[in-house]
Amino acid sequence: MIDTSTRLRDEPSYDQSCAMTSGARVPFRLVIGLAVAIALDTGLQLAWKTGIAALPDTSSVGETLVAIALDPIFILVVAFMAAQLVNWLKVLDQADLSYAKPFTSLSYVTVCVLSVLLLGERIAPLQIVGIIVVVAGVWCVSRTRRTTLSAEREGE
Repeated sequence: MIDTSTRLRDEPSYDQSCAMTSGARVPFRLVIGLAVAIALDTGLQLAWKTGIAALPDTSSVGETLVAIALDPIFILVVAFMAAQLVNWLKVLDQADLSYAKPFTSLSYVTVCVLSVLLLGERIAPLQIVGIIVVVAGVWCVSRTRRTTLSAEREGE
């Protein structure tokens, strides 16, 4: 006879990692971390676009690198990237990657909206459908457990 209690502790069960949870509480620090991740990615993308648009037209890689080095907006880009790294490490300390990463796709929504408002871009109807799909996907992920490993450890 096989001892299933040992096997269940050692292997994550599909039901455990994909179970819908109603009323599950997400720590406030995690919510803030995910919101900051979305905001930082949005700021980074807008800074990239603004910086690239301001670069002079040149075919030389060297001239392009010099222009980047002299443009202060690229310092902001590097600062956004560093802040993203620190914030992401804190987020992953509180949730599984498979839970946290889909939330950052909400930056697709914020980048689209702010590109229209700040950069004068236009979005097509199909992009709006895509935004709805992204939001629906994040909602589905939000209905799952934020950690599966700690749930397994509690059973030990």
